[in-house]
Formats: sequence, C-alpha cells, structure tokens
Amino acid sequence: MKNQPAPPPDAPRDDAGGGRGAGGAHEPPGAKPAAPLPRPERMMRRRPGALWAGALVAVLALLAACTAAAAVTITRRQHQRGASAAAARSSCDAFVAGRWVEDASYPLYDSARCPFIRDEFACARFGRPDTAYLRYRWQPEPPCAQPRFDGLALLRMWGGRTVMFVGDSLALNQYESLLCMLHAAAPGARTTASPASGKIDPSYTVRFEDYNVTLVYYLTHYLVDLVPEKAGRVLKLDAIDQGRNWLAADVLVFDSWHWWPRTGPTQPWDLIQEGGTVVRDMDRTRAFTRALHTWAAWVDANLLHTDTKVFFQGISPSHYRGQDWGASPKKTCMGETRPLNVSGTGPYPGGPIPQQAILRSVLAGMAKPVYLLDFTYLSQLRKDAHPTKYDGGIFAGDCTHWCVAGLPDTWNVLFYAALTGQI
Repeated sequence: MKNQPAPPPDAPRDDAGGGRGAGGAHEPPGAKPAAPLPRPERMMRRRPGALWAGALVAVLALLAACTAAAAVTITRRQHQRGASAAAARSSCDAFVAGRWVEDASYPLYDSARCPFIRDEFACARFGRPDTAYLRYRWQPEPPCAQPRFDGLALLRMWGGRTVMFVGDSLALNQYESLLCMLHAAAPGARTTASPASGKIDPSYTVRFEDYNVTLVYYLTHYLVDLVPEKAGRVLKLDAIDQGRNWLAADVLVFDSWHWWPRTGPTQPWDLIQEGGTVVRDMDRTRAFTRALHTWAAWVDANLLHTDTKVFFQGISPSHYRGQDWGASPKKTCMGETRPLNVSGTGPYPGGPIPQQAILRSVLAGMAKPVYLLDFTYLSQLRKDAHPTKYDGGIFAGDCTHWCVAGLPDTWNVLFYAALTGQI
C-alpha cells in the first residue's frame, strides 16, 4: 500500500554476465581447491580401466563445480532482477506519469452484454453515436509497467471474500464497471443481485456464486453520519456509526467530496454538528477535512489489526468549465469526443483539485495503510468520457459521472494492478 510516492532508489545493475575470464565460470564460494594431478609415470603404470575411471571422476567433479557456479550466477541474476523490478515499482507513479493512447483491443467488454449498468451510465444504450471514447487506454511511462486486467485471476483471488465500495455515485461508477469486467471474464458464472429491484437503500449486492465472491456498494455521500432529528437533517462531522455496516468487508474502497459543495434544494442536510456545536453552515472544505479525520480515526480504531485492505478513490473531476482545459468558459463536456493532450503527459490547465492535498495529508497521518487510487489527473484529461445527454434523461447534460464502458474501466485496471502489486 502507498500513501505517498516513495523516493526512486537506484536499481541494481545486472552484472551476472560480466566478470568472467577466458577460462569460464567463477568457482562457487567456499569451493575447495582441486587436488594436484597424479604424476605421469604413476598414471602409466595404472590399468586402462582404472585410468578411464579416474578420468570419469575428474570430469564429473568438473561438471559439478560448473553447475554450482552456474546456480550461484542464476540465483544472483534472479535476485538482482527482482530487486530491480521492486525498485522500478517504488519509483513509479502510474496514475500521473502516462498518456491516453488508442488501443484497438478496447473496450474491455461489450456494455450491451453487461446486466449491471444503470441508465445514468449507459451511454451506448441511450444512443451515444461516437465510439472513440471507448478505445482509449491509459499507458504509464517507464519505469512503470503496463498493467493488464485478469478478471478470472481476480475472482479466484477474492474467493470467499467480500469487496465493498463505500461512497457516492462516483464509487457506484467504479463498482458497476468492475461488475461488468468480471462478468466479461466469466460470462457463464451464476450471479445473484440483492435487492432484485436494484434499489440502493443503502446498499446493493452482487454475488458471483461459482467463485463465492460478494461485491457490495454502500451509499453514503459524506462517510460521516447524516441523521434525521427533530430540528432537521443533521450532518454529524464527528460520528460514523454507519461504519458498523462495513466491518465484514475484506476489501474496502472509499470515496467522498462530490456532495460537499452542494447548496440549495440538492443539499441533503439542514444543520452541521461537531461535538456540542450546531451550525447552519460552514466552509465546505473545512467540513470535509473534519469528516475525513473522523473517518481516518474510525479506520485506525477498527481495521488497524485486521487483514482488511483499504483503498481511497481519488477525487473525480467534472468538466463544466471549458477554461479548465483551455477552451471557452461557456464550453462544457457536451460534444467532446477526444481526451485532452493525447500526444503526451502535460499539466492539466485547470490545475489540481485543492481537496486532493487534504486527502493525501489525512491518509499520510493514518496508522492503517490506505492505498490512494489517485485517479484525478488521468480523469481530468478525459473531458470526452461523460454521459452528457446520453443518460436516459436522468440528468441535464451530465459532465460529472462517466460512461460504462469507459473511463472507470481504467480505474479498475489500475485497482487490479494495485491489488496484485504491479504498481
């Protein structure tokens, strides 16, 4: 797990093939010097059979010495290569150092064959005419290795386990993408969904019965508790009682931020409470920060001494302001069909999302290792990947969520790489 990039150590050089003289391989460490050869006149007195036997023994001894030397050389090579690969992984930031490239093997599945996509993400179902957004693959730059997704390997690895995504609809975006990727890897596998209606209140579960794998989405906009009381709906920044519903999971993926800036009719709370203080409003970044600290304390108190793997999804960007990618301020994601800066990595014109630094700081201070799935930058480049009007009429010009199939599939490729130690 990583909370922040590790400094890039120098990778050891593979010198196993060097250092040899013209005479062949080195002697293995600790080998005894060869016995002196017998004098010629004594050898002449020996019988032919004894002479051949002696020669055979000498040849076998030489072969054994060479084999031992070769074994040592191979072992050293393997160790050096393993250390080199580990050093490369530790110095690699596959979430930032990379670019979007077209790949004819994409998309990773046919969305029409996936039974788990909700209307708000089902762009192809509602007539999106262009398809280029489906064919982009995130290609990390060296020394980052190119991760590949293996759905069957993931189902086998997760056998008997529960994986839970906890957060808002951006967590749901990644969750449904992962369900489709696993379904494509095992199309004949029996699955059961609960509730059968698909309603999320507050959770939704899909089981891959043949692999005994359970995947859950748990809806919470703020991670901390939102409680109906006599005075109104109270957002409690220092309470997280709903966390008891997450304790059974073996893998947890959290997200938050998208709902914090909301005001007006779409704001689902009336009051904010912290300790004995109740207010009608406060700076939203300050409230977000306090809630994150409450969540971090809950994780450390409940999961520190468990094998539960914990991830946090990086803040997902929206594309409602054209100036963020160098376009007109009136431009949105509507009609966008290409990523930004497809020819190479460069800074996003709109800069980082300020709350990213807060999230990194909170994760860095935790006792429980939490892996940050830092999807923000690579997602900022994908102004083309939103549902826009192809979402069944659920939103008006959606530049917040993502099409499935689409960008969230890349999130899951990198999630798989993090789970298997490739990044």
